[in-house]
Amino acid sequence: MPAIKFSIEKKIPNKLGRAGVIETKHGNINTPAFVTVGTKGAFKAMTPEQLVETGAQVGLCNTYHLFLEPGDHAVAEQGGLHQMMNWPGPLMTDSGGFQVFSLGAAYGKDISKITKPTDAPMLLREAKREMLEDRDPILAKIDEEGVTFKSHLDGALHYITPSRSIEIQHNLGADMIFAFDECTSPNETYTYQREALDRTHRWARQSLKYHQAASAKRFGKPMQALFGIVQGGRFEDLRKESAEIIGKMEVNGGAFDGFGIGGSFAKEDMSTAVKWVNEILPDDKPRHLLGIGEPEDLFMAVEQGCDLFDCVAPTRIGRHGNLYTRRGKINILNREFRSDLGPIDSKCDCFTCRNYTRAYVAYLHRAKEILASTLCCIHNLYFIINLVKEMREHILSGTFLKFKEEFLAIYQRK
Repeated sequence: MPAIKFSIEKKIPNKLGRAGVIETKHGNINTPAFVTVGTKGAFKAMTPEQLVETGAQVGLCNTYHLFLEPGDHAVAEQGGLHQMMNWPGPLMTDSGGFQVFSLGAAYGKDISKITKPTDAPMLLREAKREMLEDRDPILAKIDEEGVTFKSHLDGALHYITPSRSIEIQHNLGADMIFAFDECTSPNETYTYQREALDRTHRWARQSLKYHQAASAKRFGKPMQALFGIVQGGRFEDLRKESAEIIGKMEVNGGAFDGFGIGGSFAKEDMSTAVKWVNEILPDDKPRHLLGIGEPEDLFMAVEQGCDLFDCVAPTRIGRHGNLYTRRGKINILNREFRSDLGPIDSKCDCFTCRNYTRAYVAYLHRAKEILASTLCCIHNLYFIINLVKEMREHILSGTFLKFKEEFLAIYQRK
């Protein structure tokens, strides 16, 4: 009996996208679905009860941060993440692989997972900084067996291997976990992407092997679903090769329960890269696009066959006063909103929009009141979670492509 069960209800005609259901021991996830990020075992500026009211079905926590504090054994002693967080629904944990990128190649460089044409001046500046050796030392170093992390909390050194990553995630107790991988910078050369991809595939096999053995010894059967991660950067041949290898990988008769699409993309070719992968991955298992959450990107990902997506953007930008609306993003700190007595979005039914004005939310930000972050995070998460829910409804009704065209025509209008 697998740890999760995935079924497809309906597909978008002539596209890879589909609506489905992931069954877990903590409840079902109607897909496609947005996964709310609770990095350190908490959802930014919100209680779990408030998050449930937004329509959130599933959360994702960060293995690396929880390993450092309070520690995976401490979480296990508290009954696992679900009990510690008081979160009733399904949970996911990443592998710590993204920290290979954020604390390594990207550390001190302001490089993100997605590159844009406007990044060119930034890359020139960073090259100059490297020449001058005018930056902090990186906090993660990779070798063939694992990664040495230098804690950003106290400077202590920690070594994480594929088996240690899975062990930590077993202790955390999420419903769905990820194989340890190397998330590369979007600016790496083909030669390095090839080297990193081979390493990721070896680590995936080691993760799967340890997961099966440890689950059998500890629980008698797998209690958590393990997702393998497809990498390969911006290169078509590497992405397709990774999808083939991860999609077919078996160890002692056991395979991955689902798949993550990770790593780095160029903004202009992300849709193509996702399509390359999803045309190859098995159709009968869920696919998670890691670290993607902007409305335009979510439409693309759903159309190209992704079932789950996580991103810190809704809460991160909300805490700085940037808010999603059907007519595009706004910054509530702009002067025009100081006396605006309307809701953030007149078509939104979130708690914030039902009860508070733009003027009040703008004032809270200027006054640096904590409530500002709470109200804005509630709105942004409600907006994104329910936008993806609408996508699902339109897949089921056969009108997804029309909905996409109509929504983006207004959202992207300048």
